[in-house]
Amino acid sequence: MIRKNIPGTSPFEPIIGFSRAVRIGNHIHVSGTGPVGADAADVSEQTHRCLDLIATALNNAGSSVEHVYRTRMYLTRAEDWEAVGHVHGKFFGQIRPAATMVVAAALLNPTWRIEIEADAWIPE
Repeated sequence: MIRKNIPGTSPFEPIIGFSRAVRIGNHIHVSGTGPVGADAADVSEQTHRCLDLIATALNNAGSSVEHVYRTRMYLTRAEDWEAVGHVHGKFFGQIRPAATMVVAAALLNPTWRIEIEADAWIPE
């Protein structure tokens, strides 16, 4: 299988040693994605921003949100689950990937209330 790193725009990628996404064969694994650029927004807008960034990474890897089969959502506040769920449903309501929602004590940026990972495939 061929591995391809898909870069994002984070200046921390070379420092930390990660890629926005990694494509292995026809599978794409998108790294934890925070709401960069929407730091001060409410959790709905932060969730939308995360998913937009994920969509861009998937497109750059040759796939799209329609091919997501797994998401993981990390929240800093349990009470945000419903607002996050509504935005997730707008993106994935018809696709219905396997999904996990976890409450974490904190994320990398203290203004972030959500971070999301995703896995997708590229149809043959």
